[in-house]
Amino acid sequence: MSKSSSVSVTLGETVGQPKKNVVELFGFPVSRLPPTPQFIFLSTAVFIFYIAYGYMLELIFTLEGMQPHGWYLTLVQFAFYTIFALLQIILSGSALTRKIPLKTYVIIAILTVGTMGFSNSSVGYLNYPTQVIFKSCKLIPVMIGSILILGKRYSILEVVACLCMSSGLIWFTLADSTLQPDFSFTGVMLVSLALICDAIIGNVQEGAIRKYSESTAHVVLYSYSIGFFLILIGLLLIDQLVPAVSFASQFPWEVYGRAVVLSAAGFCGVQVVLTLVTLHGALVAVTVTTFRKALTICLSFLLFRKPFTVQYVWGGLLVVAGIYLNIYGKKSKSSTPFLVSIQQMYMQIQQQLAPKISQIHKGDFCAAWVGTSEH
Repeated sequence: MSKSSSVSVTLGETVGQPKKNVVELFGFPVSRLPPTPQFIFLSTAVFIFYIAYGYMLELIFTLEGMQPHGWYLTLVQFAFYTIFALLQIILSGSALTRKIPLKTYVIIAILTVGTMGFSNSSVGYLNYPTQVIFKSCKLIPVMIGSILILGKRYSILEVVACLCMSSGLIWFTLADSTLQPDFSFTGVMLVSLALICDAIIGNVQEGAIRKYSESTAHVVLYSYSIGFFLILIGLLLIDQLVPAVSFASQFPWEVYGRAVVLSAAGFCGVQVVLTLVTLHGALVAVTVTTFRKALTICLSFLLFRKPFTVQYVWGGLLVVAGIYLNIYGKKSKSSTPFLVSIQQMYMQIQQQLAPKISQIHKGDFCAAWVGTSEH
């Protein structure tokens, strides 16, 4: 370079670095917050929305005579989810046009109907904590289906995770059957069907969103609006719509008022979890939601009178162990072994907490070593 030529860079400007995408939650740029306050804010929101969801769902089914109307509650939920998604798209200024084909949306809608409809109906027959435990074990139908249909092989950790979840479910269900005089395996069958639908829908939704770059609000709008009409047709065919409307008209606040809160909490909770996954990764999101489920179960026993046994604790711990073994099994298969990943995590924490070696003088190092040895 000649002496006459020069290069100047204005302070504060970045050269050759693309701007980071701003992640918003309900219009608020949450990605601009510092990492720690951001994580605390999102985790707190997850706890608030999903605990409110679980409380309202169990509260609705404490209403005498509500047990056979789980599908009607699902119909009301689908209506509110559609309205909320429509409002979100309109307020954000986005177009209503869809990118995902209608046939794919119908498949997603059928699976969503199965997931929420069977899940809601099961609350009328099962303890809510038992339902939560069942829904935490999505890995079991996924693994069985993959082995039988695709011939897929799994690592030892993933197999052990599946066995832990299965053992925990059996333990929890047996405890429920011995304590609950009105225990019905109809509830187990319903929540199992919800679990199978939930296991399938994740892959279908993720694949469609990635392939067509569709927003989550559009997916909610179209899948839930189509699902609304599917449930409506189903209730008409089995002649359950008129009795359900007649029952709900006698308890408008207990059914419709609580359903508004239930739907709003569920809709907001989904948005927060998706934001948490985007900013902090799936492992952090699973950890937060697992602790949320544990707190939901504890609150269910405290707020709604039901018998308790320590067998619930052992069954729940087995399920939690299975969840984390599954996570680390996938992580070790795709990157590094389990023990190595633990060691790498420890080294990263040490690097974050300890000062840089290049910044420590010999005298400071000796003083620090002497200081630690005195303790």
